[in-house]
Amino acid sequence: MAIRLATEYVKTCLQLTEAEMAKFIRMFVDHGASLQVKVLENGNQEVVLPDDAGEEIVLSFELEMNLYVCRGTCRIRNKNLVNLMRKAVAEFKGDAVVHRIYAAYTMVYTYKQGAVIRITEKKGAAEKVIYEYRDTVGQLEQLFHKNEVEQEIQMLKAQVNHLLDMRNEMQEAAIREHIDGRLHKLTHRLFVLEA
Repeated sequence: MAIRLATEYVKTCLQLTEAEMAKFIRMFVDHGASLQVKVLENGNQEVVLPDDAGEEIVLSFELEMNLYVCRGTCRIRNKNLVNLMRKAVAEFKGDAVVHRIYAAYTMVYTYKQGAVIRITEKKGAAEKVIYEYRDTVGQLEQLFHKNEVEQEIQMLKAQVNHLLDMRNEMQEAAIREHIDGRLHKLTHRLFVLEA
């Protein structure tokens, strides 16, 4: 089995309320991670996590409209911290692109709203999709709610009715022929839409 060298959070976005921010910090503390929380004078916070080999991971949370927003990149080597970050992204419905780096290849996980939507394996320049989420139910539901065709059919039927009323009122043959031509085109379009 391949040994993971590091995990890199390339594009991470977490948006936490004040209560969620406290829960985020508590989650790391409860799992034995020693951390420092620095509260900056403008309300922003920095969560500093010690990683392997004496390195520090700094997660900067900026206060934006009563939400603590963390955007950025970090590389983590400690397995416990890697698992905690994965849980945090999932629990707090974060978006992220995560590179799990191995000696011969890299696995790229794309998270949207806390769920994995795509997994790709990269070996050099080659890229292979391992998993991709498809919202089949959502797509079918979207198709079900599309009603442009029904609206066009109703509009065409109203035009046909109007033209038939006009045809019945007109005595001139040239105008009736013109109306018949329009009726022919409209009925053909109706036939196509209803098929």
